[in-house]
Amino acid sequence: MTHLVGKAVRIATLAMIAAVLLGVTALAAEEDIAVAIGATTGSSLRLRSGPSLDASVITMLDEDVPVAVLDNTLDGWYKINYNGNTGFVSADYMLIDQDNIFDAYGRVEGDGVNVRSTSSTDGQVLTVMNRNSIATVSGFEDGWYKITANGVDGYIRSDYLTMCGSSFSAAGSLGSSANDVVSFAKQYLGTRYAYGGSSPSGFDCSGFTMYVYKNFGYSLPHTATGQWQSGYGTRIYNISELQPGDLVFFCDPSRSNGKACSHAGIYVGNGQHIHSSSSRSGGVIISDLTSGYYNTYFVGGIRL
Repeated sequence: MTHLVGKAVRIATLAMIAAVLLGVTALAAEEDIAVAIGATTGSSLRLRSGPSLDASVITMLDEDVPVAVLDNTLDGWYKINYNGNTGFVSADYMLIDQDNIFDAYGRVEGDGVNVRSTSSTDGQVLTVMNRNSIATVSGFEDGWYKITANGVDGYIRSDYLTMCGSSFSAAGSLGSSANDVVSFAKQYLGTRYAYGGSSPSGFDCSGFTMYVYKNFGYSLPHTATGQWQSGYGTRIYNISELQPGDLVFFCDPSRSNGKACSHAGIYVGNGQHIHSSSSRSGGVIISDLTSGYYNTYFVGGIRL
């Protein structure tokens, strides 16, 4: 009898643990679902790791950036997500959408994500989207985004789509958000060079350009040659025709091992580009394009 009682207790305990774990999982999922759409009202807005001015800065946001609001119950702060970065911003510099009329863009976070006819998992599946696909976002309803993608209008649950900008054209061009790319890239000035690196802990040249453009909805290969040959955008062969935000490529025959390119960066304007250099004084730096080494080995640019 004691044995049966002990077994029953163990079963009940396991059931309670399972219920708690399921509850935690459900809560985690709920925390990823947006409760509102907002827009930043101040430039160089700090996205912080906690709801406090003492919390560390995760990244900086420009003015009029659309964001997903994950928690609007905090005193003086909003918990938000933008471009895959989750953090807290001061309520003084955020405007919450009230009329559900806006025009923004989102990046799909996952493969095989369903676009449905209504803002419910009971809605008919209209099309399926894969990771890093871009959708036009025009509304918000009960934790779902109203979107246009693949030629259809429908809904995607907000935890499967990351807001990534307001300046993409329908064709996926960066357009006027090119300055946003430059501003984002400059945040990492001084970051160390790391061969094979593609994160703020260390970048190589193509890892840096890949990381920057990933935050604007593009999935670039992790090689300079691969990016040059990716088929993205429009190629530019004259330095004088470059615009801020354009990718730039170089080929030093002594370093390319016969490949089309040996180095990549991002044009920032005024004849300069930002890049992760392996030189002795390297890391993420800004260098001149109009004379010297980079002028000599310039291959071309790509405007996304």
